[in-house]
Amino acid sequence: MATSNNFDLSRCSLNTATIKHATLEEAAMAAAAAGYGAVGLWRDRVQEVGAEKAGRIVRAAGLEVSSLCRGGFFTALDAGRARVAVDDNRRAIDEAAAVGAGELILVVGGLPANPEPGMGASPDAGRPERDLGAARERVSLRLAELVPYARERGVRLVLEPMHPIFCADRGVVSTLGQALDIAAPFAATEVGVVVDTYHVWWDPQLAASIARAGAEGRLAAFQVCDWVLPLKQDTLNSRGYVGDGYIDFATITGWVRDAGYTGAVETEIFNTDIWARPFTEVVEHVAADYAKYVLPYLD
Repeated sequence: MATSNNFDLSRCSLNTATIKHATLEEAAMAAAAAGYGAVGLWRDRVQEVGAEKAGRIVRAAGLEVSSLCRGGFFTALDAGRARVAVDDNRRAIDEAAAVGAGELILVVGGLPANPEPGMGASPDAGRPERDLGAARERVSLRLAELVPYARERGVRLVLEPMHPIFCADRGVVSTLGQALDIAAPFAATEVGVVVDTYHVWWDPQLAASIARAGAEGRLAAFQVCDWVLPLKQDTLNSRGYVGDGYIDFATITGWVRDAGYTGAVETEIFNTDIWARPFTEVVEHVAADYAKYVLPYLD
């Protein structure tokens, strides 16, 4: 499978978040036309049409589903909110199975002191809401509750470490090593990890952690985008095209390759400027960047 430029895009996956305003059918058709081998799905696009139909749309385009985003947000102290999160994760697992995604990406959640991503700390939040260690323990407990349900449906739960700037409101797991430690009590077929370059490129232990993930059979997904400056006021939407920033994709891709990873490479970009561009233009841009900055280092 290749584009008119004869790039091999069989392992190239378009995450639907990269072209946020396209429908699932538009995203699948654009990816297929450009020669991609897969798409990574976000639940909003799946839920718009229903999981069964979403799977049919992707298959009709001749594509694979590389992952489903996202489950998680396990850190609530309140029992009611915790139950809501577990129930939503069960729905996410069902959706993953229905669309044919073997991997459900998990954003584990921030501190309970921050009730919703992007909000300020609750003014009356005390020490328990700020206890990082306890929050990570709750991630482990709720993961254990979900693993049997996911295993029965053939879905692996995939922990995503997030850059420390998101520790308060989105992800109390900041390094790949931490994610692997949380995954350790479970079988590699049950809980894996994702290497997302935006979140882990800075980690001085990244090479060793990627090698460990490969040796343990937990390297479940590889997502790419770049760290560009200046960061936007909304840091969540500051991601850039591969090659536009500071990340050493040749080195990190080589580590992932040497760890034995042979799956899809998803480009997942959150950026309002990129979302405003025609999505077919973005799809071609992503393909060219993948061919230049990632593909040469996969083999």
